[in-house]
Amino acid sequence: MASSISNEDFNNLQLLLKAPSKEVVKDICLQCHKCPHGRLIQTTAETLNVPADQAAELTRSLQVLTRHIVFYELNTADQISTLFPDGFHSNLKNLLTRILLDSSPSWKSDALSDQISLPQLQKVDWSVSMVAGSDSIGRICAPTCLVKFQTNNSLASEEPVSTTMVELSRESLDTILDGLGRIRDQLSAVAAK
Repeated sequence: MASSISNEDFNNLQLLLKAPSKEVVKDICLQCHKCPHGRLIQTTAETLNVPADQAAELTRSLQVLTRHIVFYELNTADQISTLFPDGFHSNLKNLLTRILLDSSPSWKSDALSDQISLPQLQKVDWSVSMVAGSDSIGRICAPTCLVKFQTNNSLASEEPVSTTMVELSRESLDTILDGLGRIRDQLSAVAAK
């Protein structure tokens, strides 16, 4: 959950008035999501010519503000600008609103892509075939089902799509179908409540 934005956070944001240009303010806001915290504090302190503890408070306040905007899906300039208190510097408020509005969609997609999730089922293929086996008496043929699952794992960097092939006997297939039927019934019961 997003932290609430305090008056102290808005006071810390006023340090951005020391920035030499609008581009520096934009850069600091964007770096808030890219740089490791220690390096961000150091570069912010050097850029604004402020002590490291003030730069740390500024970056923390910026992160609180941006996380609040992403968490509550504030998508319009009016929604963002109403967060700022009445006495806040109007030009800085307008600049931050514009930067935050432009950057929030990419920050939201970054947040979604960083979530840990299980692989998602993409495709299922199956086929039925006869598997021949032999023993000392003679040749035996048994029907089997080959099931191929294709999953998408967005966290895997090398192979995001993986394929798994499973061979099932009739008894194994009956057991799986029975279990899936129970799952379906439970989901229906929960959805009905």
